[in-house]
Amino acid sequence: MTIISGDTKYQEVAYEKEEYFEDDILKNNKMVFGSKSILIESKKKIGTQSLGGTIPDAFLFDFSDIKNPTFYIVEIELKTHDFFNHIFPQITKFFAFFKNINMKLELIEKIYTIFSSDENLKKELRKYIGEKDIHKYLTDIIENSQNILLIIDGEREELPEIMETYTDTWGKMVKLLYITKFKNSINETLFSIYPEFENIEYIPAVDLRKREGTIYTEDYHLEDINANIKEIYYSLKKRFLEQNEKLVFNPQKYYISIINKKNVIYIEFRKKKIRLIIMLPYEEIMQKANTCNVTKLSQGVQDFYNGPCAAVELDSMKKIDEIIEIAKPLIFNIEDNS
Repeated sequence: MTIISGDTKYQEVAYEKEEYFEDDILKNNKMVFGSKSILIESKKKIGTQSLGGTIPDAFLFDFSDIKNPTFYIVEIELKTHDFFNHIFPQITKFFAFFKNINMKLELIEKIYTIFSSDENLKKELRKYIGEKDIHKYLTDIIENSQNILLIIDGEREELPEIMETYTDTWGKMVKLLYITKFKNSINETLFSIYPEFENIEYIPAVDLRKREGTIYTEDYHLEDINANIKEIYYSLKKRFLEQNEKLVFNPQKYYISIINKKNVIYIEFRKKKIRLIIMLPYEEIMQKANTCNVTKLSQGVQDFYNGPCAAVELDSMKKIDEIIEIAKPLIFNIEDNS
Protein backbone atom coordinates (compact mmCIF):
# COMPACT_ATOMS: atom_id res chain seq x y z
CA MET A 1 0.00 0.00 0.00
CA THR A 2 1.14 3.55 -0.77
CA ILE A 3 0.08 6.90 0.71
CA ILE A 4 0.57 10.04 -1.37
CA SER A 5 0.77 13.38 0.44
CA GLY A 6 1.34 16.29 -1.92
CA ASP A 7 4.21 15.18 -4.13
CA THR A 8 5.58 12.69 -1.57
CA LYS A 9 5.02 8.94 -1.59
CA TYR A 10 4.99 6.92 1.59
CA GLN A 11 5.50 3.17 1.19
CA GLU A 12 4.17 0.62 3.67
CA VAL A 13 6.82 -0.78 6.01
CA ALA A 14 6.89 -4.52 6.62
CA TYR A 15 8.12 -5.18 10.15
CA GLU A 16 10.91 -7.74 10.30
CA LYS A 17 10.34 -8.49 13.97
CA GLU A 18 7.41 -8.13 16.34
CA GLU A 19 9.50 -6.20 18.86
CA TYR A 20 10.01 -3.41 16.31
CA PHE A 21 6.24 -3.07 15.99
CA GLU A 22 5.87 -3.15 19.77
CA ASP A 23 8.51 -0.43 20.17
CA ASP A 24 6.69 1.90 17.76
CA ILE A 25 3.41 1.49 19.64
CA LEU A 26 4.93 1.82 23.10
CA LYS A 27 6.97 4.90 22.17
CA ASN A 28 3.91 6.58 20.62
CA ASN A 29 1.33 5.29 23.07
CA LYS A 30 -0.13 8.70 23.96
CA MET A 31 -0.65 9.47 20.28
CA VAL A 32 -2.27 6.07 19.69
CA PHE A 33 -4.43 5.80 22.82
CA GLY A 34 -4.89 9.43 23.77
CA SER A 35 -3.41 11.67 26.44
CA LYS A 36 -5.83 10.37 29.09
CA SER A 37 -4.49 6.85 29.09
CA ILE A 38 -1.97 4.81 31.04
CA LEU A 39 -0.09 2.05 29.24
CA ILE A 40 1.93 -0.41 31.31
CA GLU A 41 4.64 -2.38 29.54
CA SER A 42 3.80 -5.59 31.34
CA LYS A 43 6.72 -7.69 30.07
CA LYS A 44 9.12 -5.33 31.84
CA LYS A 45 7.04 -5.28 35.02
CA ILE A 46 6.06 -8.91 35.48
CA GLY A 47 8.29 -11.96 35.75
CA THR A 48 7.99 -14.59 33.05
CA GLN A 49 6.70 -17.16 35.54
CA SER A 50 3.88 -14.92 36.73
CA LEU A 51 0.25 -15.24 35.66
CA GLY A 52 0.68 -18.85 34.65
CA GLY A 53 3.59 -18.05 32.37
CA THR A 54 1.33 -16.02 30.07
CA ILE A 55 2.32 -12.36 29.87
CA PRO A 56 0.43 -9.86 27.67
CA ASP A 57 2.41 -7.18 25.90
CA ALA A 58 0.78 -4.41 27.92
CA PHE A 59 -2.08 -3.32 30.14
CA LEU A 60 -4.03 -0.25 29.10
CA PHE A 61 -6.28 2.03 31.14
CA ASP A 62 -8.36 4.55 29.20
CA PHE A 63 -9.67 7.50 31.24
CA SER A 64 -11.06 9.57 28.37
CA ASP A 65 -14.50 9.03 29.91
CA ILE A 66 -13.59 9.51 33.55
CA LYS A 67 -16.98 8.21 34.74
CA ASN A 68 -16.51 5.02 32.76
CA PRO A 69 -12.80 4.13 32.57
CA THR A 70 -11.91 1.14 30.43
CA PHE A 71 -9.33 -1.61 30.92
CA TYR A 72 -7.63 -3.63 28.18
CA ILE A 73 -5.20 -6.50 28.06
CA VAL A 74 -3.04 -5.58 25.06
CA GLU A 75 -1.53 -8.06 22.61
CA ILE A 76 0.56 -6.83 19.66
CA GLU A 77 0.92 -9.14 16.68
CA LEU A 78 2.25 -9.10 13.13
CA LYS A 79 -0.08 -10.02 10.29
CA THR A 80 2.61 -12.41 9.04
CA HIS A 81 2.31 -14.60 12.12
CA ASP A 82 0.55 -17.93 11.73
CA PHE A 83 -3.01 -17.29 12.88
CA PHE A 84 -4.08 -20.65 14.28
CA ASN A 85 -0.69 -21.66 15.67
CA HIS A 86 0.28 -18.30 17.14
CA ILE A 87 -2.30 -15.48 17.24
CA PHE A 88 -5.36 -17.59 18.09
CA PRO A 89 -3.85 -19.51 21.05
CA GLN A 90 -2.16 -16.38 22.39
CA ILE A 91 -5.41 -14.43 22.55
CA THR A 92 -7.36 -17.44 23.81
CA LYS A 93 -5.06 -17.70 26.85
CA PHE A 94 -6.10 -14.24 27.99
CA PHE A 95 -9.80 -15.16 28.26
CA ALA A 96 -8.92 -17.14 31.38
CA PHE A 97 -7.87 -13.94 33.15
CA PHE A 98 -11.49 -12.81 33.05
CA LYS A 99 -13.35 -16.14 33.03
CA ASN A 100 -11.38 -17.83 35.83
CA ILE A 101 -11.91 -16.15 39.21
CA ASN A 102 -8.50 -17.16 40.58
CA MET A 103 -6.63 -15.92 37.52
CA LYS A 104 -8.61 -12.69 37.56
CA LEU A 105 -7.67 -12.09 41.18
CA GLU A 106 -4.04 -12.85 40.36
CA LEU A 107 -4.18 -10.38 37.47
CA ILE A 108 -5.56 -7.68 39.78
CA GLU A 109 -2.85 -8.34 42.36
CA LYS A 110 -0.07 -8.13 39.76
CA ILE A 111 -1.36 -4.84 38.36
CA TYR A 112 -1.81 -3.45 41.87
CA THR A 113 1.79 -4.40 42.66
CA ILE A 114 2.98 -2.59 39.53
CA PHE A 115 1.27 0.65 40.56
CA SER A 116 2.39 0.30 44.19
CA SER A 117 6.05 -0.14 43.26
CA ASP A 118 6.25 2.56 40.58
CA GLU A 119 5.84 6.09 41.95
CA ASN A 120 5.50 7.65 38.49
CA LEU A 121 2.69 5.30 37.50
CA LYS A 122 1.00 5.78 40.87
CA LYS A 123 1.19 9.56 40.50
CA GLU A 124 -0.30 9.38 37.02
CA LEU A 125 -3.12 7.14 38.26
CA ARG A 126 -3.86 9.55 41.12
CA LYS A 127 -4.61 12.26 38.54
CA TYR A 128 -7.71 10.29 37.59
CA ILE A 129 -8.81 8.56 40.78
CA GLY A 130 -7.81 11.09 43.42
CA GLU A 131 -7.55 9.56 46.87
CA LYS A 132 -9.65 6.48 46.11
CA ASP A 133 -8.25 3.16 47.29
CA ILE A 134 -6.11 1.89 44.41
CA HIS A 135 -6.72 -1.81 44.99
CA LYS A 136 -10.51 -1.40 45.11
CA TYR A 137 -10.45 0.87 42.09
CA LEU A 138 -8.46 -1.64 40.04
CA THR A 139 -10.72 -4.47 41.18
CA ASP A 140 -13.84 -2.56 40.11
CA ILE A 141 -12.53 -1.48 36.71
CA ILE A 142 -11.22 -4.95 35.81
CA GLU A 143 -14.44 -6.55 37.01
CA ASN A 144 -16.62 -4.21 34.95
CA SER A 145 -14.46 -3.66 31.89
CA GLN A 146 -13.06 -6.86 30.43
CA ASN A 147 -11.45 -6.26 27.06
CA ILE A 148 -8.60 -7.70 25.04
CA LEU A 149 -7.09 -5.26 22.55
CA LEU A 150 -5.46 -7.00 19.60
CA ILE A 151 -3.18 -4.62 17.71
CA ILE A 152 -2.08 -5.93 14.33
CA ASP A 153 -0.26 -4.36 11.38
CA GLY A 154 -2.74 -5.54 8.75
CA GLU A 155 -5.98 -7.42 8.20
CA ARG A 156 -6.33 -11.17 8.63
CA GLU A 157 -9.08 -12.94 6.72
CA GLU A 158 -9.62 -15.35 9.63
CA LEU A 159 -10.78 -12.68 12.08
CA PRO A 160 -14.39 -12.13 10.93
CA GLU A 161 -15.16 -15.85 11.00
CA ILE A 162 -13.41 -16.37 14.35
CA MET A 163 -15.28 -13.47 15.96
CA GLU A 164 -18.53 -14.76 14.49
CA THR A 165 -17.91 -18.33 15.67
CA TYR A 166 -16.64 -17.67 19.21
CA THR A 167 -19.27 -15.08 20.06
CA ASP A 168 -18.93 -15.23 23.84
CA THR A 169 -15.16 -14.66 23.82
CA TRP A 170 -13.67 -13.30 20.58
CA GLY A 171 -16.98 -11.73 19.60
CA LYS A 172 -17.56 -9.87 22.86
CA MET A 173 -14.17 -9.37 24.47
CA VAL A 174 -11.70 -8.75 21.64
CA LYS A 175 -11.29 -5.26 20.17
CA LEU A 176 -9.20 -4.81 17.03
CA LEU A 177 -6.86 -1.96 16.16
CA TYR A 178 -5.01 -1.95 12.83
CA ILE A 179 -1.83 0.11 12.76
CA THR A 180 0.28 0.34 9.61
CA LYS A 181 3.59 2.14 9.25
CA PHE A 182 4.69 4.09 6.15
CA LYS A 183 7.99 5.77 5.23
CA ASN A 184 9.09 8.08 2.44
CA SER A 185 12.48 8.26 0.72
CA ILE A 186 14.01 10.36 3.51
CA ASN A 187 12.68 8.11 6.29
CA GLU A 188 9.87 10.41 7.41
CA THR A 189 7.19 8.26 9.01
CA LEU A 190 3.40 8.08 8.93
CA PHE A 191 1.08 5.68 10.73
CA SER A 192 -2.44 4.77 9.72
CA ILE A 193 -4.77 3.66 12.52
CA TYR A 194 -8.19 2.07 12.11
CA PRO A 195 -10.44 2.59 13.83
CA GLU A 196 -9.20 5.58 15.81
CA PHE A 197 -8.85 4.39 19.37
CA GLU A 198 -11.41 6.91 20.63
CA ASN A 199 -13.94 5.19 18.35
CA ILE A 200 -13.05 1.59 19.15
CA GLU A 201 -16.11 1.04 21.36
CA TYR A 202 -18.43 2.31 18.63
CA ILE A 203 -17.04 1.16 15.27
CA PRO A 204 -16.31 -2.53 14.56
CA ALA A 205 -12.93 -3.12 12.95
CA VAL A 206 -14.08 -6.13 10.94
CA ASP A 207 -17.14 -6.64 8.77
CA LEU A 208 -19.53 -8.83 10.73
CA ARG A 209 -22.70 -8.42 8.75
CA LYS A 210 -25.34 -10.95 9.62
CA ARG A 211 -24.71 -14.11 7.65
CA GLU A 212 -27.43 -16.32 6.25
CA GLY A 213 -28.73 -18.49 9.06
CA THR A 214 -27.16 -16.38 11.83
CA ILE A 215 -29.64 -15.40 14.50
CA TYR A 216 -28.93 -12.89 17.25
CA THR A 217 -31.32 -12.58 20.16
CA GLU A 218 -31.85 -10.44 23.22
CA ASP A 219 -30.49 -13.32 25.29
CA TYR A 220 -27.21 -13.13 23.33
CA HIS A 221 -26.77 -9.50 24.39
CA LEU A 222 -27.99 -9.99 27.96
CA GLU A 223 -25.74 -12.93 28.76
CA ASP A 224 -23.39 -12.09 31.66
CA ILE A 225 -25.13 -8.73 32.15
CA ASN A 226 -25.95 -7.52 35.67
CA ALA A 227 -29.50 -8.55 36.69
CA ASN A 228 -30.36 -4.94 37.49
CA ILE A 229 -29.40 -3.86 33.97
CA LYS A 230 -31.55 -6.61 32.46
CA GLU A 231 -34.51 -5.34 34.50
CA ILE A 232 -33.86 -1.78 33.31
CA TYR A 233 -33.72 -2.92 29.68
CA TYR A 234 -37.01 -4.82 29.84
CA SER A 235 -38.66 -1.88 31.59
CA LEU A 236 -37.36 0.52 28.95
CA LYS A 237 -38.59 -1.76 26.17
CA LYS A 238 -42.04 -2.04 27.78
CA ARG A 239 -42.31 1.73 28.17
CA PHE A 240 -41.25 2.37 24.57
CA LEU A 241 -43.79 -0.12 23.23
CA GLU A 242 -46.51 1.43 25.37
CA GLN A 243 -45.80 4.70 23.58
CA ASN A 244 -45.61 3.13 20.11
CA GLU A 245 -46.51 -0.54 19.68
CA LYS A 246 -45.15 -0.54 16.11
CA LEU A 247 -41.55 -0.12 17.24
CA VAL A 248 -39.30 -3.03 16.30
CA PHE A 249 -36.47 -4.21 18.57
CA ASN A 250 -33.95 -5.79 16.21
CA PRO A 251 -30.98 -7.70 17.76
CA GLN A 252 -27.80 -7.49 15.67
CA LYS A 253 -24.18 -8.46 16.31
CA TYR A 254 -23.09 -5.38 18.29
CA TYR A 255 -26.39 -3.89 19.41
CA ILE A 256 -30.16 -4.06 19.49
CA SER A 257 -31.54 -1.40 17.19
CA ILE A 258 -34.94 0.21 17.65
CA ILE A 259 -36.66 0.67 14.32
CA ASN A 260 -39.42 3.18 13.57
CA LYS A 261 -39.35 2.81 9.79
CA LYS A 262 -35.60 3.34 10.14
CA ASN A 263 -33.01 2.80 12.87
CA VAL A 264 -33.60 5.49 15.47
CA ILE A 265 -31.80 4.14 18.56
CA TYR A 266 -29.00 1.61 19.02
CA ILE A 267 -28.81 -0.17 22.38
CA GLU A 268 -25.42 -1.48 23.53
CA PHE A 269 -24.88 -3.33 26.80
CA ARG A 270 -22.18 -3.16 29.41
CA LYS A 271 -22.16 -5.15 32.63
CA LYS A 272 -23.51 -2.31 34.75
CA LYS A 273 -25.06 0.11 32.28
CA ILE A 274 -26.85 0.46 29.00
CA ARG A 275 -25.53 2.77 26.31
CA LEU A 276 -28.00 4.17 23.82
CA ILE A 277 -26.85 5.74 20.57
CA ILE A 278 -29.72 8.15 19.95
CA MET A 279 -30.04 9.53 16.43
CA LEU A 280 -30.42 13.15 17.42
CA PRO A 281 -27.87 15.99 17.55
CA TYR A 282 -25.85 16.20 20.76
CA GLU A 283 -27.10 19.73 21.47
CA GLU A 284 -30.73 18.65 21.19
CA ILE A 285 -30.19 15.74 23.55
CA MET A 286 -28.40 17.94 26.07
CA GLN A 287 -31.42 20.23 26.31
CA LYS A 288 -33.41 17.38 27.88
CA ALA A 289 -30.66 15.45 29.68
CA ASN A 290 -30.66 16.37 33.36
CA THR A 291 -29.43 13.18 35.05
CA CYS A 292 -28.19 10.98 32.18
CA ASN A 293 -24.55 11.14 31.18
CA VAL A 294 -24.27 12.16 27.49
CA THR A 295 -21.15 11.65 25.36
CA LYS A 296 -20.48 13.71 22.25
CA LEU A 297 -19.36 11.38 19.46
CA SER A 298 -16.68 12.06 16.88
CA GLN A 299 -17.69 12.80 13.32
CA GLY A 300 -16.32 9.41 12.28
CA VAL A 301 -18.68 7.62 14.68
CA GLN A 302 -21.64 9.74 13.59
CA ASP A 303 -20.85 8.91 9.96
CA PHE A 304 -20.78 5.21 10.88
CA TYR A 305 -24.30 5.50 12.31
CA ASN A 306 -25.41 7.57 9.29
CA GLY A 307 -26.37 10.79 10.98
CA PRO A 308 -26.11 13.16 13.94
CA CYS A 309 -26.14 11.19 17.19
CA ALA A 310 -24.80 11.00 20.73
CA ALA A 311 -24.34 8.30 23.36
CA VAL A 312 -26.58 8.38 26.43
CA GLU A 313 -26.01 6.17 29.47
CA LEU A 314 -28.83 4.44 31.33
CA ASP A 315 -28.00 2.80 34.65
CA SER A 316 -31.09 3.43 36.77
CA MET A 317 -34.85 2.93 36.55
CA LYS A 318 -35.20 6.55 37.62
CA LYS A 319 -33.69 7.71 34.31
CA ILE A 320 -36.13 5.91 32.00
CA ASP A 321 -38.58 8.84 31.95
CA GLU A 322 -35.74 11.11 30.86
CA ILE A 323 -34.73 8.70 28.09
CA ILE A 324 -38.30 8.59 26.79
CA GLU A 325 -38.49 12.39 26.80
CA ILE A 326 -35.21 12.64 24.89
CA ALA A 327 -36.31 10.02 22.34
CA LYS A 328 -39.80 11.39 21.67
CA PRO A 329 -38.93 13.02 18.31
CA LEU A 330 -37.73 9.62 17.07
CA ILE A 331 -40.44 7.44 18.57
CA PHE A 332 -43.35 9.55 17.40
CA ASN A 333 -44.17 11.34 14.13
CA ILE A 334 -41.40 9.56 12.25
CA GLU A 335 -43.36 10.05 9.02
CA ASP A 336 -43.01 13.82 9.39
CA ASN A 337 -39.22 13.53 9.87
CA SER A 338 -38.50 11.14 6.96
